[in-house]
This record gives sequence, structure tokens and C-alpha cells, in this order.
Amino acid sequence: MVNETVQTLTIAGTDSGGGAGVMADIKTMQERHVFSAAVVVAVTAQNTIGVQDFMAMPKKMIDEQFASVADDLKIRACKTGMLADVPTVEAVVENLKKYDLGPLTVDPVMIAKGGARLLSEDAISTVREKLLPLADILTPNLPEAEELAGMKIETHDQMIQAAKKLQGLGVKNVLIKGGHQTQSKESSDFILLENGHSFWVSAPRIDTKRTHGTGDTLSSCITAELAKGSDVETAIRIGKQYVQATIANGIQVGHGHGPLNHWAKIAEEGGNQ
Repeated sequence: MVNETVQTLTIAGTDSGGGAGVMADIKTMQERHVFSAAVVVAVTAQNTIGVQDFMAMPKKMIDEQFASVADDLKIRACKTGMLADVPTVEAVVENLKKYDLGPLTVDPVMIAKGGARLLSEDAISTVREKLLPLADILTPNLPEAEELAGMKIETHDQMIQAAKKLQGLGVKNVLIKGGHQTQSKESSDFILLENGHSFWVSAPRIDTKRTHGTGDTLSSCITAELAKGSDVETAIRIGKQYVQATIANGIQVGHGHGPLNHWAKIAEEGGNQ
């Protein structure tokens, strides 16, 4: 009976405003009925208006958190979020190689909703060269995909081209989020799977500024579903449905880019869980 409960791990920074980062990850995973542990690699002073400050954790503390989790828990899937700088990325990569933490979802967090940079410029190549080859799923938004793929993305054809370039870096499955294409009435994401199958998932665009933490929430939901045994396509489709529900059934918190409603339910649950 020990460690029978499905367990996940988020490796990311905190959000003192509660809407993104480790806070959003844990809330999402809890709502998807898995237990979430955390390795905190950075701490932010943050609210819905923006990021006022942040500090990366020392490597020793990152290593000790990984060791503590791996020594006692049975992690079935994990994800990364904000990784701050080169030493942090390298420490995370080292530990991901050291421990069996299940399939890895990489959310390459680079810039916060308010515009603050959460990944240093020099760390982008470290992510590209050292972290991406470990990823089972990569979930960049359009600006992040542009940085990692080294190309401009303005059309659906360019999203497809970028996904292929990212897969060429060693990523098994790529999900490029189309939320930044604001001229469209729908938010359309492109997915390229390891087996070559590709598809689009779309949802109506909702006119709201309460979308803080959407990327964290999507990647966390996918991670939770993978931990429960879902295949990649199913996990992605559930993730898209869940994020849409958290936006559509909004909550009123803060004066800026407000957080999602993480206790929103989706159709496949029947609204009962």
C-alpha cells in the first residue's frame, strides 16, 4: 500500500500571488486527483500586476530537494516551469538524469504575463541543448517557440515547421500554444507526436485578462494525466479542456492579469469530482 496514491512533481518557481508557478501547478494537480510534490528552484515576489523581484535557489538546496523527494516518494510524472538561469537549468538537468521521475513535461517559461523575464537570455541555449532532449512533452507558447526554434511564427504553417524543428532537438512530443495569435476567434494549438501523428486542438477565445498561469496550468494538467496512465494525446486534450474551463468560469482576484479558476470542472468529469 506504500506510495499507492498517484504522485507528481513540479520543478519550478513560486508565485506569491498564487496564480502561477508552483502554486498553480499544485492546485491543478490536486484538482486532477493526483498528489503533487515540489522542488522549488526560485522564489518570486509577484502578484497579478507583475513580478517585483525573484531569487534563484542555490544548487545545494535544489539537489537536496530532489534527493528528499526521490528517497521517499514514487513520482510517476514530473514537469518543469520557471528555471531562472544557467546554473539552475544545469542543476535540474543533472537531477532529472539522476532520478527516475517518470515522463517529463517541459514548460519553457521565459516571460511572465506582466512582461518580466523569468529565464535569462544566456539560459535559453542551455534549455535548448541540455533540457529539451530529456522532454517527453514540450509546451511553449508562440514567443517561447520562436526563441527555441530560432524562427518567426506568424502562421499555422510556421507553427508546424517550428514543431518539427523542436522535435529535431530531441523532444519526443511538441505542443505549440497559439494563444498569442489574438487576431483569431479561436485559440488553436498544434501538436506533433513522437510517432509522426499531428493534430490541432482549438477552443473559443474568451475576452478576459484573467489568464495568469495558463501555461503552468496546462502543463500541470498534462503531467497529472500522464501520471494516471493516459497516453500523450489524451492528456493533451484533457489539458486543453481543463484550461478552457478555468478561464470560462473565472474568479475575481487582484487588479491585473488575474488567476484562473483552478476548481473548474470539465465535461469528462461529469461535474462531480
